[in-house]
Amino acid sequence: QVQLVESGGGLVQAGGSLRLSCAASGRTFSNYNMGWFRQAPGKEREFVAAISRSANSKYYADSVKGRFTISRDNAKNTVDLQMNSLKPDDTAVYYCGLKYYGGNYYAASTYDYWGQGTQVTVSS
Repeated sequence: QVQLVESGGGLVQAGGSLRLSCAASGRTFSNYNMGWFRQAPGKEREFVAAISRSANSKYYADSVKGRFTISRDNAKNTVDLQMNSLKPDDTAVYYCGLKYYGGNYYAASTYDYWGQGTQVTVSS
C-alpha cells in the first residue's frame, strides 16, 4: 500500500509563491511517476504537472507553464511543486498522485494512488 501526504498549502496574495510537498511511503518511490492535480469547487480534477520516475521528463498544464516547477527527491521520497506568480484562478485543493506506468500523464484516471489534498487559496 502507498501513502501520500501533501503539505504546504495556505492563503497567499496574488503574485505570491507557495511550495507544496508530497511525501510518499510504502513503496520504492523511485519506481513511480508522480503528478500534481487540482480541483476547484464545482469543477473536475485537472492536471497541473507531472514528473517521470527519473525526473528526465516533466509535463505542465499550459495554464501553469513558466510559473510552476515540479521536482522530486528520490532519496527523501518527496515530490514538490514550486508555485510562483500565483493568481486567484489557481485557488483549489491540490492533490499529489502516483502512477505505476508512463504514457498519459495528463489524465487523473491513470493514477493509482492519491493523497488527501492541500488547500491553496490565492486572494486578489
